[in-house]
Amino acid sequence: MDLGRFAIRILLVEDDDDIAGRLATGLRPAGFVVDRAKNGEDGYAMGAHDQFDAAILDLGLPQMQGLTVLRKWRADKRDMPVLILTAHGTWTEKVEGLNAGADDYITKPFHIPEVVARLRALMRRKSGAASPVLTHKDINLDTVAGKATVGGKEVELTASELRMLTYFMHRPGRVISQSELMEHLYALEASAESNTIEVYISRLRRKLGRNVITTVRGLGYRMD
Repeated sequence: MDLGRFAIRILLVEDDDDIAGRLATGLRPAGFVVDRAKNGEDGYAMGAHDQFDAAILDLGLPQMQGLTVLRKWRADKRDMPVLILTAHGTWTEKVEGLNAGADDYITKPFHIPEVVARLRALMRRKSGAASPVLTHKDINLDTVAGKATVGGKEVELTASELRMLTYFMHRPGRVISQSELMEHLYALEASAESNTIEVYISRLRRKLGRNVITTVRGLGYRMD
């Protein structure tokens, strides 16, 4: 299924081109945009200075080891969920990674559906939602099935509208700037029209209710 141009932004720190390519290709249809770093130093810099929804971090990296990258991120108060990816799977290494601040762990070889499921679970936990079904007032969004209901009735949303609604549902009551929406939800390889965000906000209001998403003048949008 074509998930459209809106997605969740993931940082992938992996030096193996084949593995990185497989992950990027597999995650894209699931609604993720993947930015890649090929070594630990670049990965640390990207994670320290850019905003990502989650990170996939290999441990065996050139220039800076994965655990060092992770410890430096946490020391810098970067709290994005981190999924450790490594060819080694000893329990001592898992404990070391988790103690360094990792949120989850997956061992090579891996299956893409498992990576997708773990990333979604990490993001749900970060937002305080343990269930794959997000609820806000009379809106329910099944993030696995990709279906939304309002007052118990299913609403037909495009893939792009679902991506934007998911972002808002993870952050109820928080003001989200237009630039944040563009940065986190819009595929970086595509060029965005200046009115893209307004168009999708208007569509969501029409389908979900005029008062679901409020414009906070000069600041952005908020799901009330």
